[in-house]
Amino acid sequence: MSSVLFDAPGPKARARHRLYTVISALVILGLLYLGFRQLDRRGQFDYALWEPFVTPRIINVLLEGLGHTVLAAVIAISLSVGFGAIFGVGKLSEHRVLRWPSWLVVEFFRAVPLLMLIIATWYWLGAKTGQMAFWSLVIGLTLYNGAVLAEVFRAGINALPKGQSEAAYALGMRKSQVMRIILIPQAVKIMLPAIINQAVTALKDTTLGYAITAPGVVYAAKPVYQEFRNILQTAIVLAIVFIVVNLILARIATYLERRLAGGKKLDLTAIGVASETGEDPAARASL
Repeated sequence: MSSVLFDAPGPKARARHRLYTVISALVILGLLYLGFRQLDRRGQFDYALWEPFVTPRIINVLLEGLGHTVLAAVIAISLSVGFGAIFGVGKLSEHRVLRWPSWLVVEFFRAVPLLMLIIATWYWLGAKTGQMAFWSLVIGLTLYNGAVLAEVFRAGINALPKGQSEAAYALGMRKSQVMRIILIPQAVKIMLPAIINQAVTALKDTTLGYAITAPGVVYAAKPVYQEFRNILQTAIVLAIVFIVVNLILARIATYLERRLAGGKKLDLTAIGVASETGEDPAARASL
């Protein structure tokens, strides 16, 4: 018996695969034990290092920082959707005066590293802490994620059957009406999982605000590890916080996808967008 790509393993091959599996598992367990033992020797599991994270005062500080983090992500992704829709449609314009500036804006902000964009915005606004740093982070996230979403929107509109727009033109609609009433709503429906995936990315990218002292959960944790010398424990706690928030967003994305797609999985790769692998959607969007 053989499959299309390879022959089915025989008894010796199966035994060899089981042996490899056992050896791999033992190696991984051994590495984990060595890591655990090394941390234990250095006292990293002492209760005193973990106690701050069950102290109400510090929990409140971290929750307040988390609130700023989520607020920055929500504002940035909301503005990014508008930015992406405008410049995504602009890249599809038949008029060069609209198409070329849109192309230039999208390609520029996609190319500039996000951290550089945030720092440049911060200096441009005056390089001050507090609210100024917060809005510098929001603007930087908006410009970068908006440029990515512009490609997402363009790919989504191009993925729609041409019969949709042709039928609308046959009814006497103008191009702006066809785009606004027919194409964009359907494109948003198709690309919603990719948009939420980009929201998850934006949430993680809020950690870059630490570089400009923007309010957020990472910046709020700085006094904790400076006072208690528990940087490893702080990093683990922050990682858990971001994992939990991202899992919540992933569940929302799955729910919306099933609601809008009638329980069917959307083939986003068919329109050049990767949603599950974490790959940059714009990198796969057809140019």
